[in-house]
Amino acid sequence: MSSQDRVTLLKHDQSFFDALVASDLTALAELLADDFVLVGVEDGAVADRGILLDLVASGTLRFPRIQSFPDEAIVRVVDRVGIVVGRTGMNFTNPDGTTFSAGSRYTHVYAADTHGAWRLVSAQGTTIRS
Repeated sequence: MSSQDRVTLLKHDQSFFDALVASDLTALAELLADDFVLVGVEDGAVADRGILLDLVASGTLRFPRIQSFPDEAIVRVVDRVGIVVGRTGMNFTNPDGTTFSAGSRYTHVYAADTHGAWRLVSAQGTTIRS
């Protein structure tokens, strides 16, 4: 893996977090693969790209804050797949109006598209219990 791959994948990670906080559907649509799948940090619920975009667009899923720690991230590239294991501190509001705050470890899986651009294909978070 080149140092540029690490920089690029961590930049994509931060762009994903920034887009969630800003509810930026254009940025999210650009970052997410068509077959993107998210496994939620709070309850393990599975959401595809369309569900995530709809929830963010409607404002029923909001992320007031996501803090990431890129210096701690483990980044690997295997063929055309990039894997980032990192840590966040986040606050979000669920569709039912409940709020959730947690430290988490996450795994993001990226795949290079036909033009070589990285797209997020899978994201899964695990709550860090203190």
